[in-house]
Amino acid sequence: MRTHRRVTRALASAALIVATASVGTAASPAAAETGGSTEYTVLAADNVSGADAVAAIERAGGRVVERNDTVGMFRVVGPESGFIERTAASSTLSGAAHRTPIGRAPSQQPTTPKSDVEKESLGANRAAGSAKRGGTTVGMDPLDDKLWGLRMVKSDQARTVTAGDRRVSVGVLDTGVDASNPDIAANFDWKLSRNFAKDIPAVDGPCEVASCLDPVGTDDGGHGTHVAGTIGAAANGVGVSGVAPNVSLVELKGGQDAGFFFLEPVVNALTYAGDAGIDVVNMSFYLDPWLYNCANNPADSPTAQAEQRTIIKGMVRALTYAHLHGVTLVGALGNNHEDLGNPRTDTSSPDYPDKTSYPRPIDNKSCLDLPAEGPFVIGVSALGPSGTKSDYSNYGTEQISVAAPGGWFRDGIGTSSYRTAENEILSTYPKKVLQEEKLVDADGNITPAGAGTVFKECTTDGRCGYYTYLQGTSMASPHAAGVAALIVSRFGHPDRSHRGTLTLSPSTVESVLTHSAAQHACPEPRLRSYTPEGRTTEWDATCTGGEEFNGFYGHGIVDAYAAVTSKNIED
Repeated sequence: MRTHRRVTRALASAALIVATASVGTAASPAAAETGGSTEYTVLAADNVSGADAVAAIERAGGRVVERNDTVGMFRVVGPESGFIERTAASSTLSGAAHRTPIGRAPSQQPTTPKSDVEKESLGANRAAGSAKRGGTTVGMDPLDDKLWGLRMVKSDQARTVTAGDRRVSVGVLDTGVDASNPDIAANFDWKLSRNFAKDIPAVDGPCEVASCLDPVGTDDGGHGTHVAGTIGAAANGVGVSGVAPNVSLVELKGGQDAGFFFLEPVVNALTYAGDAGIDVVNMSFYLDPWLYNCANNPADSPTAQAEQRTIIKGMVRALTYAHLHGVTLVGALGNNHEDLGNPRTDTSSPDYPDKTSYPRPIDNKSCLDLPAEGPFVIGVSALGPSGTKSDYSNYGTEQISVAAPGGWFRDGIGTSSYRTAENEILSTYPKKVLQEEKLVDADGNITPAGAGTVFKECTTDGRCGYYTYLQGTSMASPHAAGVAALIVSRFGHPDRSHRGTLTLSPSTVESVLTHSAAQHACPEPRLRSYTPEGRTTEWDATCTGGEEFNGFYGHGIVDAYAAVTSKNIED
């Protein structure tokens, strides 16, 4: 994933649509359509009213079934062929994109290659994570001795100043959040949490509930729960604690159970975050099905180009809206081990339907990895325990803001820690998903396959939580989001628009986060080869820039203690 160019935080085509029916809750199921119809996400052109946009959609042969006038976005049922081309030709509409992927039979199960990096330790040296538990300290939890990332960002020190404030909310825009885990339950905000991503059987498999809209507080993917624990698992004497263990966690389910993230749920989640007064939103994903959305890539068909232009404009509008409504946006840079100022040919897109990807040369000037390269997003690279850039982590001076612990399975070469799960990030995880992966059995006990990489912790009243290791920039971003939440907790002021909450302008939060980060120079030699760790030369990375700002570390490694003890904060 890529962030918006660091020095160009300008507003880019913000939505100017007159709001008439803003979507602020989970999307209702659309009516079933058969016989040559499909669903689209359609965007109105700038400065176009909702009524005029609807009229143009109808002229193109579509029917509006739901709308988000905040950003001029419409869910539309239209003909399978010709609709995208007609909307692209309309001066009233910006364009259309398929709302859900098409081309997969419902009986097929999707593959999720994006998870391969995150679960590199599965099946390898599984017993390596079985180190004896150390003693706890005041404000720390039993498994915190395994959280080297918590210490790297100095959360343990920061909580002597503030552990966060319940009036500060962090949105986890992800696959859901398992609120049954006692570490999550203590901080979970049921009132604000929403599910915007209805299950798609062709993508996720059979729906768990009749409406296909999973209940809030569940996570059938696992990714969002892991992210949430790193941000704000409670310091409650069980399991782990998060970077900001006293803040409120808000589920913003914008990702499918299978790990895909599509335009409409993500846009609805972001505009809701702005309307609901959420302080920080973490985005550990890229927007499917395109790794890079390009406005006019010659390798793409005219229809694919039109869809990508729609995705770009929709995301720019949503990110801008959230920022202008007080949301600090934090995003992962991505796990494609490349300099995002000089991207390689994209061979993975579109990643849905299966086996439809093709080589796409990427023009850095006109192609965006979203949401991380959208406006106002704080981009985060990933580090291993040694402080080295993780081999998989994207980098580059054009996109990066800060660095944070994301884990690196192959860190510590030449030592006993090399290729061990303990080099990764331990956090909360749903029991259901661990059972599906056969790491926990039907009785809730850890299986031999899960020994050393899965942990079970129970409260005195018998409520149990589960924890496992993952790695990725998805794990780095929540460390930064947690520090951002601590900054709002420490320096925020009462929000007049949302009583009983705190707020701090996103620009102030970003300024404190970047200025308090621990500066870290490029390695010497600047070319970091990962061939000793078993990678090919394609993974080699060159760090450019000085100690104050460079392509591996940005402004530095996020530092919670320095952030909450900053001086002369003005908002």
